[in-house]
Amino acid sequence: MSTGAQRFAGTDPFTGEPLEFWVSGGTVSFEPVAGADTAVGGPDAAWIVPGLVDAHNHVGIAPGLGVTIDRARGFAYEDAQAGALLIREVGSPLDTHPLDDDPRCPRFLRAGKHIARPKRYLRDYGVELSDPDLLADEVARQARAGDGWVKLVGDWIDREAGDLTPLWTRAQLDTAVVTAHEHGARITAHVFGAAALPDIVAAGFDSIEHGTGLDTDLIDEMVRRDIALVPTLIQLENFPGIADSADRFPKYQETMRRLYDGRTAVFAAAREAGVRIYAGTDAGGFIGHGRIIDEVEALTGIGFSPLDALAAASTAPRDWLGVPGIAEGERADFLVLDADPADDLSTLRRPVHVVCSGEKIG
Repeated sequence: MSTGAQRFAGTDPFTGEPLEFWVSGGTVSFEPVAGADTAVGGPDAAWIVPGLVDAHNHVGIAPGLGVTIDRARGFAYEDAQAGALLIREVGSPLDTHPLDDDPRCPRFLRAGKHIARPKRYLRDYGVELSDPDLLADEVARQARAGDGWVKLVGDWIDREAGDLTPLWTRAQLDTAVVTAHEHGARITAHVFGAAALPDIVAAGFDSIEHGTGLDTDLIDEMVRRDIALVPTLIQLENFPGIADSADRFPKYQETMRRLYDGRTAVFAAAREAGVRIYAGTDAGGFIGHGRIIDEVEALTGIGFSPLDALAAASTAPRDWLGVPGIAEGERADFLVLDADPADDLSTLRRPVHVVCSGEKIG
């Protein structure tokens, strides 16, 4: 008699070795489960990879804001159907913790709200500090609101200067990092341009989002300090449109176009230097959900092999975030593929199964 348990057997594309395990009660077991049905039955039948990771995502954001938890749930379902079964939600005006009780949703690790200054970020997306010297206090609040991350807006257009400028002083950034770490959280920053990066890197942030303004010296320092980078490659395709719509700010237009033109060389240099780079779509707002495969494929454009690009969206960020993949007793989140993704990443677009919390959802 069937117990509801299922056996999965295939090939691990990262090792080329056979991989066999059982799923029962939503978790993985490497011990055989009596009465299990075979879902996938042999190393030549399938390739099995851990659930993909979208390391920069906002299910609580959409154009116009006002996202309800039900709408956020729909966004989360889109991401899960595409294979993104672990999401690092780096800032949201909506508390999405209620989604944690839905087994069809990805697993989440969150920052609280974005921390910015008045008129120095997208309106109503985050907390706007009138007194920047209160940054450390706000970092502590957002660390308590999240699941191990805090997100600062490092630069944004300053309408008086007519260009991207930093939001914080080095001293304020130093206290933000210390406070986040004292509260058991890691801290990241949104940064498009160059001016804010030296202080953010020197302050010891744990990661940088976007990072189009990096140069060789900063890249080397990121390697030395082990600061990760989530470049959000598909989001950067919006830079020309952003520039085109900013006729009142010609310096800003020039900056955004220059950053766009230089992005591939910057990220290729970061990869070659050894910066840890992870896949993140920046879904929410300007990028639709369910596009993790687009980001994986975009990584090959900065020099990643197909298998390394897949690792940057699965095994590597799971190690970074401390969330195991296919491991004993862990939540059963994985993809079953019909071909080796090391040969053809397009197989990720037609998974045989997407298994989320032990249930086939696609």
